[in-house]
Amino acid sequence: MNDAASVQPVAKYRKDYTIPSHTIESLDLVFNLHTTDTLVTATSMVTATQGATVLQLVGDQLLLKDLLVDGKSWSDYTVTEEGLSIANLPQSFELTITTQINPTENTALEGLYLSDGAFCTQCEAEGFRRITYFLDRPDVLAKYTTTIEADKDAFPFLLSNGNKIAQGNCGNGRHWVKWQDPHPKPCYLFALVAGDFDQLTDTFTTRSGRDVALEIFVDKGNKQRAQHAMLSLKNSMKWDEERFDLEYDLDIYMIVAVDFFNMGAMENKGLNVFNSMFVLADQATATDRDYLGIEAVIGHEYFHNWTGNRVTCRDWFQLSLKEGLTVFRDQEFSSDLGSRPVNRIKNVRIIRGPQFAEDASPMSHPIRPEKVIEMNNFYTLTVYEKGSEVIRMIHTLLGEQAFQAGIKLYFERHDGTAATCDDFVAAMQDASGVDLSQFKLWYSQSGTPIVSVTDEYDAQSKTYTLTITQHTEPTATQQDKQALHIPFDVELYRADGTVIPLQIDGESCASLLQLKQDSQRFVFENVDEKPTPSLLREFTAPVKLNYQYSEQQLVLLMKCATNEVSRWDAGQSLMAKYIKAAVTDGCPIQLSDDVLNAYRALLVDEHLDNAFIAEALTLPPHSEVSGWFDVIDVDGICQALKSLKLNLAKGLEKELLHTYQTLASESYDVAHQSIAKRSLRNICLNFLSCLPDYSDLAAKQFKASDNMTDTMGALSAANLCGLQSRDELMQAFSDTWSNDGLVMDKWFMLQGIKPSKDALAGVKESMQHSAFSLQNPNRTRNLIGSFFANPYAFHAIDGSGYQFAGEMLAKLNSINPQVASRLLDPLLKFARYDEQRKQLMRQQLESLRDTPNLAKDLFEKVEAALK
Repeated sequence: MNDAASVQPVAKYRKDYTIPSHTIESLDLVFNLHTTDTLVTATSMVTATQGATVLQLVGDQLLLKDLLVDGKSWSDYTVTEEGLSIANLPQSFELTITTQINPTENTALEGLYLSDGAFCTQCEAEGFRRITYFLDRPDVLAKYTTTIEADKDAFPFLLSNGNKIAQGNCGNGRHWVKWQDPHPKPCYLFALVAGDFDQLTDTFTTRSGRDVALEIFVDKGNKQRAQHAMLSLKNSMKWDEERFDLEYDLDIYMIVAVDFFNMGAMENKGLNVFNSMFVLADQATATDRDYLGIEAVIGHEYFHNWTGNRVTCRDWFQLSLKEGLTVFRDQEFSSDLGSRPVNRIKNVRIIRGPQFAEDASPMSHPIRPEKVIEMNNFYTLTVYEKGSEVIRMIHTLLGEQAFQAGIKLYFERHDGTAATCDDFVAAMQDASGVDLSQFKLWYSQSGTPIVSVTDEYDAQSKTYTLTITQHTEPTATQQDKQALHIPFDVELYRADGTVIPLQIDGESCASLLQLKQDSQRFVFENVDEKPTPSLLREFTAPVKLNYQYSEQQLVLLMKCATNEVSRWDAGQSLMAKYIKAAVTDGCPIQLSDDVLNAYRALLVDEHLDNAFIAEALTLPPHSEVSGWFDVIDVDGICQALKSLKLNLAKGLEKELLHTYQTLASESYDVAHQSIAKRSLRNICLNFLSCLPDYSDLAAKQFKASDNMTDTMGALSAANLCGLQSRDELMQAFSDTWSNDGLVMDKWFMLQGIKPSKDALAGVKESMQHSAFSLQNPNRTRNLIGSFFANPYAFHAIDGSGYQFAGEMLAKLNSINPQVASRLLDPLLKFARYDEQRKQLMRQQLESLRDTPNLAKDLFEKVEAALK
């Protein structure tokens, strides 16, 4: 067996890309499945691209059993730390490699592994090298045929990519199934699943009249909990035909839900492997948020069939080509099916909070990175979420019709190939005639642009001038920054809330301004009074906005802005004013009557979407607020957020109670209006639970609840407000659900985020719970990961939270480095804290750096932070 950890990590650079030495036309895989000694025979048709006689294949954790060239034993090879080097090869040949692997020992959950007794695979980004020696890179596309042999009783379902073409019995209680995928694909899209499942079946008729078999495989007893996933799949297929003119291309589409999975889901061609949390849902076990998450992730993986599978990435530096575009598509899907403003607000929260924080961290990178040590480290919010914002900006600049023409041209040019981000932008530019040459800087420039706005009103000439400047601070690997092409949407309001038409140079103009220089002036004419500007409407670019709004202006926008995202944004800016003053100057928070009246008006407005009101009342999270300060005052921010919440609760007590009572639960369904009502009702409960007069409200709701949304609403309120009933309710929840790990994840998450100094003791105790396993990524993320995001306890001044983090990361380094790497991020930002915390966090990073056999995933991040 090779020891990957003994290899000194080496960086790879996008600029060094070269075409593969060989192409592989077809790959025939035969799996003889056994839990500890699976045999894999891989037969490929190989051709040298430039006369190469040496073939370098990569492999990890493999035992080579046999190697044949054109059916004959071949001895001219060398097994290295990184793979297999085969010499003196002909121009074209058939290569057969047999390897042995141990799925039981594969706790990293990459390649072929066991998940609760079922075989499954995860090959993105570089997991296929744990199955066989191969050219494991996304620009090597081949047609796959897969034969799977296994014990028939233990593994009645044997699944792989494409269409099933044959099956039979082997004798000795074993059987086999053969699959063939007609579409060339890279090896990261390969999938295999073998197990005993419940199967939910349905069909979808495409617009051209083809019937596609739909199959979802889940653990025994969970079939009914897959109904929403099936509905979401059918909605996705219909939406992609109607909005993007894209039809599914195989006879069958399968989804398998597994408990042990590092990601949310994987888009393997025709056989998606999903984390169970994004498949299983019913009224008793799943919250509304779970239902919406399932819809979005099912959509995301289905949309990858075209934006990711039919056109894939040339190299992993181009990851945002498929992920940014597909996130944009799933966001549009959710917006078309639900509330567009609410979905947009939720997307903006992710960018302004954790993504901006990532931009400001030592691991800051562009959406198309230039350098990488461990590719798994670039499955980031920057590549996905900021990547989606870059696609959204293209859509904003081009408009829907020209954008769709660009998508069509992109597929005409690149279907069946491995493409680049430049290829995508070129298709958009050529189809629309819009010059995107400067815009392409968004792909290569890291960091968050800061857009500062000053204004001037001339009453005599009735002109209003906006001066807009842009600046991007140096980041860890980029000192010099250039001016970006930034779409910037504006609207002007009179004091009575009416909109002032925009005119420049005597002509009416669009609300979308285009910033291309370090500084630009826009002079608006026929402005009959000094206006209040609504800036960066719809968050048209992922930038930080600096404009000195007065409280009066923000109140006006909260009441009158024609765009709901702008109304929400004005409210968030009002909250920010009070929070910043409290943290920076120590000012006690005392909301003015104007501010309280603005929130009161939102609460009682019967014409507004309840889900929007809930978002408007939601405070910015600690992670977002932290990004507003050069040095993070953990305790000051916690106190300010607590005080602001109490102010709103006291000031709006009457309206909160009235809303809570009038939105009392009806019969449960997951229609948008019903979700919106529960969302607002539980926000009201959260505020009211801060007040002594309503300390029993959460317990009453918990006991009366007939659905998981209201149960968790009550439990969250008790947890966040430190109610006396908290421990009793948590125990009751555990007693009911201790045998369902997926439901217990919610309980583990609450233990981790408990806003109390004793949260660490609760986390350690929870690790002994029968439902917890450090080997299960979901359990680990919900308990350990949520604690790492708990400002009250993780950042305890005695360093106990950091010490615990160091211990957990060292353990996970040997169990599942990918999970460890994703949990590490809070420690990477140590330089932003006070001196005492900074030193304590640094000590843990240094200790981690000295850990024997530190995985590449952790090595890359720790080194970047300590530099």
